Amino acid sequence: MKEFVRKYPGIFVDVIGSIDYTDASGHAGPVDDGIEASCLLIEEQSRKNGKVIFIGNGGSAAISSHMSIDFWKNGNIPSMSFNDGAMLTCLGNDYGYDRVFEKPIEMFMKREDVLIAISSSGRSPNILNGVQAAAKIGSPVITLSGFDGDNPLRGMGSLNFYVPAGKYGFVEIIHQYICHWILDSILYSRSIYK
Repeated sequence: MKEFVRKYPGIFVDVIGSIDYTDASGHAGPVDDGIEASCLLIEEQSRKNGKVIFIGNGGSAAISSHMSIDFWKNGNIPSMSFNDGAMLTCLGNDYGYDRVFEKPIEMFMKREDVLIAISSSGRSPNILNGVQAAAKIGSPVITLSGFDGDNPLRGMGSLNFYVPAGKYGFVEIIHQYICHWILDSILYSRSIYK
């Protein structure tokens, strides 16, 4: 155990250094280009009175809640996450758990909004269905996934971030890191952090 404890920070830094970014056409580029593109997209949609909508399960739901609050409280960007317990159990009961994000996206999302879909595995049916619902509306989507490199979420967004790690701890922390990186970059561009 001691050896793993010592190596852990270095492994974490290596995983951060290997984050993969692709655009909608599958073109790979430096991750900082993806962060900048995400910032510009969110700012552009915000100027059109759009909001940012976050979806995720489990730990990703917690990231969604946290980041939704940070985006509107700190970034003055309208934002929400679809993870209310009553809503999820109602929609899961009535439509099936695979549709718990699809249904509120159909109801509340508009073309000017941005969906940020977070899934460690990139294989959660409810996340994939939510992304497809946003695509039908014509809303841009930012995806954050991990685990297997061939996960379907990895190529479904306008902008896609993939964390090449098979451990929830690394993937979830780096997904939150990416979200903070986007928001902090937006705040920096507004001279809040300069």
